[in-house]
Amino acid sequence: MRAFITQKLVDSTRKRAKAGEILKPLEIRDEDLKGFILRAQPSGHLAYIVQYARGKRLTLGDAAVLTPTQARNRAKAVLGAVAEGRDPLDAIRQAKSATAPTLREYLEDTYVEWVTVNRRSGAAQVARLKACFFAQFGEIPLDQLAPLDLENWRKRRLQQGRAVGTVNRDLNTLKSALSRALDWGIIAVHPLAKLKPGREDQNGVVRYLSGDEERRLRQALAERDTELKAARERTNEWRRQRHKDPLPEILSYGDHLTPMVLVSLHTGLRRGELFNLQWPDVDLERALLTVRGSGAKSQQTRHVPLNAEALSALQAWQKQTGATSGYVFAGRGGGRFDNTRKSWVALLETAGIEGFRWHDMRHTFASKLVMAGVDLNTVRELLGHSDLSMTLRYAHLAPEHKAAAVARLVEVGNEAGGVRA
Repeated sequence: MRAFITQKLVDSTRKRAKAGEILKPLEIRDEDLKGFILRAQPSGHLAYIVQYARGKRLTLGDAAVLTPTQARNRAKAVLGAVAEGRDPLDAIRQAKSATAPTLREYLEDTYVEWVTVNRRSGAAQVARLKACFFAQFGEIPLDQLAPLDLENWRKRRLQQGRAVGTVNRDLNTLKSALSRALDWGIIAVHPLAKLKPGREDQNGVVRYLSGDEERRLRQALAERDTELKAARERTNEWRRQRHKDPLPEILSYGDHLTPMVLVSLHTGLRRGELFNLQWPDVDLERALLTVRGSGAKSQQTRHVPLNAEALSALQAWQKQTGATSGYVFAGRGGGRFDNTRKSWVALLETAGIEGFRWHDMRHTFASKLVMAGVDLNTVRELLGHSDLSMTLRYAHLAPEHKAAAVARLVEVGNEAGGVRA
């Protein structure tokens, strides 16, 4: 049997053996590298073999330990040594002394398949790793990645204008991939364990809507809905004149945008959580919304109460769409939305609002709660933060505690001077 030997082939062959489908030793010869063989036993044990002459073979290693790329490199070393008249045993001993795969080999042969299945953002993580690290570090064995080289990489990225937080996320993605390699026994020591993140300003300016901006945003939404309703009426009049069935009447909202914005402003949902929201997760009778862990950034389910405006928006939207299942805000063909960029940018332009992202509605939700005197731990729970550190960015907006602290200075001064209020 011939096939290109990959990790997927190794895994499927092992499953076949454990299912009793392989009744005698099976050899799969690599269709790309002559002499490179995967041998499977009925017991499920798999090993890599290299045949370098008629009747002459060497076992390269256990398929449960070596990746296909590692085994392929060992096979090449043996075949190369034979071609040069050297001892193939010496070649394989040298190959075994350098068992760590390169970053590219590890990612493509092992990590990609795992992370895309087990992490919701797996595909994005893989794209980040390839874009950031393959050019400079792709051909370096994992155990030879040097913290100093990554520090120099970090310095160049910052000099190019990348934000500290962005560079930290890039490095954390790489360190996470290497931690998994350590857990799997591919490397004995994490080479970047002591590489520290760059210092970020955790108390930077939080962008949220001012009272006037929110008024203009709501006005722009209302005008947009009015225009969409008028356009629908004109379309239906045109259809009636031609004896065509009219399109459904617009009851409350021109489309998805207004209820999406209102729910975001009053629940603090992340955009992805809003896109993932389904009608069974919305309890209109109890005014409660459930964010499922499978669709949340923290992977933890949380429950968010609906205030009067958010509840009214969802009730009106359900009445308008007639839906009780599927996505609350369904995209084309009933599928999940992947972005609202075009309508969102146009809305902000109409409202005359600059420097405001969709995610800043989440900041607006949190900021208004804190300014209303809601304690930070309750805000943390509503936002779904795993700890208080992320929520502390809103602490400076609390109206009482800092003002009370500085007011205490006057009292202390008066007491020291013998003045009594």
